[in-house]
Amino acid sequence: MAGGWSRDGAVQDQIDDTVIDAVKSARARIPVGEAALYCEECGEDIPEARRKALPGVQTCVACQAKLDSAVKHSAINRRGSKDSQLR
Repeated sequence: MAGGWSRDGAVQDQIDDTVIDAVKSARARIPVGEAALYCEECGEDIPEARRKALPGVQTCVACQAKLDSAVKHSAINRRGSKDSQLR
C-alpha cells in the first residue's frame, strides 16, 4: 500500500532499483583479462591460487582490501517522496 504522493508498488520499485544499481556497480569492479603475477599497488607476488580464483586480478589480498574499503557507495536518496520529506 502506498501513501501520500506515491503509487502502489513504488517502495518495492525503489528497493529493486537500489539492488540493481549495487549489482551493476559490483560487476563493473570485477577484474577481466589476464591476471598479474605481481600486485600493481605494492609489487608483492600474487599467489597462484588467487590468480586462478579471480582471472584478471591485479592486486594482492591486502591491497584489494584497502581499495575495497575506499569505495564510496551511492548517496542517492531513493526515499524522496513527499511523505518521507515531511517526517
